Amino acid sequence: MSKGKGAKELSYGDAAARLEEILRKIEEGKVDIDELSGLVAEAAGLVTLCREKIHAAEVQVKTITEQLERDVEAEGEPEGGDAPAGGEDVRY
Repeated sequence: MSKGKGAKELSYGDAAARLEEILRKIEEGKVDIDELSGLVAEAAGLVTLCREKIHAAEVQVKTITEQLERDVEAEGEPEGGDAPAGGEDVRY
């Protein structure tokens, strides 16, 4: 990694930018054959890191939205739980 960070410390944006840099170098033919295998291995690690970060974000978003849905449902329920059928406000 060019910034001196370990792979797990990279942000998604940094990892994606490094991947783009590696791909550009390979596509432009600016990579020595001795360097190629190292760059491919680095790219594979970056792809794995990006996938893990995407998965973690998906799980976090799902957790948050499920909690919000539970909160909204709880707000709609009367405190005593003795709501009349049909949700009508019955007065005696």
